[in-house]
Amino acid sequence: MATDTIGTVLYTQEDIWKRAKELGEKITEDYKGKELVLVGTLRGAVMWMADMMRNIDLDMSIDFISASSYGSGTVSSGNVVIKQDVELNVTDKHVLIIEDIIDSGNTLCFLKKHFSQRGAASVKICTMLDKPARREADVYGDYVGYTVDDLFIVGYGLDFDQKYRNLPYITYLEG
Repeated sequence: MATDTIGTVLYTQEDIWKRAKELGEKITEDYKGKELVLVGTLRGAVMWMADMMRNIDLDMSIDFISASSYGSGTVSSGNVVIKQDVELNVTDKHVLIIEDIIDSGNTLCFLKKHFSQRGAASVKICTMLDKPARREADVYGDYVGYTVDDLFIVGYGLDFDQKYRNLPYITYLEG
């Protein structure tokens, strides 16, 4: 497992803001005239969701969901548990899941099915980071900020044991 030694900065706050603006413009174009619901995944995606909200020029609703396949470990168990579900009715609405990182893909695969079963008109994913090297489930981001190597990523909402979430950039733990 990674130690508490921080590596070099992969993406600065300015890099992230620039990419959020680019993706926000594309999402605005793609969802024009549709009823959009942004669903942020707690807790890691909070900073990314705020950036995306500011860059999507549409009326939208927002909600949050807390789900995990990791428990207290660092490797996905494959068994997804919803700890807190959305309160909004998503029937006939276009759900855009705002995610911090796609790793194994198990949780997002589960969430896509979850919202589809609840009657969403469509379910897509906007992720700040994509880590394809660890993918177990057949799920991919529709809007991807950056693709990262198989590193233990922290910062800008991502944590290790609740540490490093508040870093204003994306880095990794060495170990």
